[in-house]
Amino acid sequence: MDSRLFKIAMLSSLAMILVVSVLVLYTNGGRGSGIGGSLAATAPPEEEQGTLSGPDEHGVINGQIGNDLSAFLRDSTFFDQEISPILEAAKDNATRLSLVVTSVEKDLRIQIVDSQGDPVTGESFFVKLEGLGEYKDLDKDGVIYIGGLPAGEYYVELMPMEGYRVPSNETRIRVKERVEYVAIDDISLLLKTEEDIDAEAEDTAVADALTDADKTEIQDIQKTTANSKVGIDVSKWNGDIDWDKVKNAGVEFAIVRAGYRGSVTGSLVEDPYFAANMRGAAASGMPVGVYFFTQAVNEVEAVEEASAVLRLVREYELDYPIFIDTEGAGGNGRADGLDVAARTQVCEAFCRTIENAGYEAGVYGSRNWYNNRLETSKLENYCIWLAEYRSEPIYQGYYQIWQYTSKGSIDGISGNVDMNISYLGR
Repeated sequence: MDSRLFKIAMLSSLAMILVVSVLVLYTNGGRGSGIGGSLAATAPPEEEQGTLSGPDEHGVINGQIGNDLSAFLRDSTFFDQEISPILEAAKDNATRLSLVVTSVEKDLRIQIVDSQGDPVTGESFFVKLEGLGEYKDLDKDGVIYIGGLPAGEYYVELMPMEGYRVPSNETRIRVKERVEYVAIDDISLLLKTEEDIDAEAEDTAVADALTDADKTEIQDIQKTTANSKVGIDVSKWNGDIDWDKVKNAGVEFAIVRAGYRGSVTGSLVEDPYFAANMRGAAASGMPVGVYFFTQAVNEVEAVEEASAVLRLVREYELDYPIFIDTEGAGGNGRADGLDVAARTQVCEAFCRTIENAGYEAGVYGSRNWYNNRLETSKLENYCIWLAEYRSEPIYQGYYQIWQYTSKGSIDGISGNVDMNISYLGR
């Protein structure tokens, strides 16, 4: 192309661009502010606006059409047909259920969980145990417990439930003849927080040592000796703790409550301050142990409690034992009526499960509890933590830690705190 033709082509193109620009400006003249005016967006004509006082036919509330960013979900033609199988698979997965089945001793705990592994609550699920019939989740907590079963293999089937996809195959499980004192892997499904329960009704431990205290009770922090160290034990009742101040006040170890079993429903509950106390103690360099308030009524439940503690402490380093705290719950607790043999079995089962997991185990109780509620001869291999509020214990048995008061006062903790002396040499 010669230069003359090139110039003519360029001029023609520029002319067309100018014409198109004028047409655009003319067409939008009623919606803009004119050439040289503000570039800020203005409201569309009234007929294009959504309802401002309530939802329109598209469900838009207090906004213009186009503000509903989820509207595409209601449009069946929005998604490409090639993608829809993926969406259907995701929807199918969201309603898919599975079973988690465990046995501790002549029993089955069947937990119905969703695709995320969380218990499904609020539904009355049925399971069928081959040869024995159907069992229903009466309290709709996603757990069905069946006790008193002969040892052997069983097949469990989750019955169809509207709105859910149940496993197509049965689940095979072996019911154990005896307790093996091994931590339950899926115990986390049973762990609750205080938001899930009525904590006022469930957390009702009563310190039996208080009724046995006398006027010689020591309330001040004791001095460390070559054979002893002074420490505290804490729970939610102590609130927020300044662990640096506690350590600077002379405290050398702490035993932190990991949780408790509810005295009414038997729920396994994490102490709401457990994690904060463990992190705070670790940050200050404070050696720690933990304890769990029991309301177990048999060995199976004791294994559950030990399993719960093992689950809670797995990310922390422990320098002191894991204790089972055996006390009353005001006379109406589910375990308050246990006889000596049953209560001792609970403590043994807890401690054996803890030790089988590689931790040191111990038992906490008052002088009266050790003398009248436990067979201490069967607990001598565990660390004994005695609660007796006197200047000198009159308990005749052997013990390694002495809780000498519940009325101690330490900088960094508001109100009273339990004080202890350890003879463990650490």
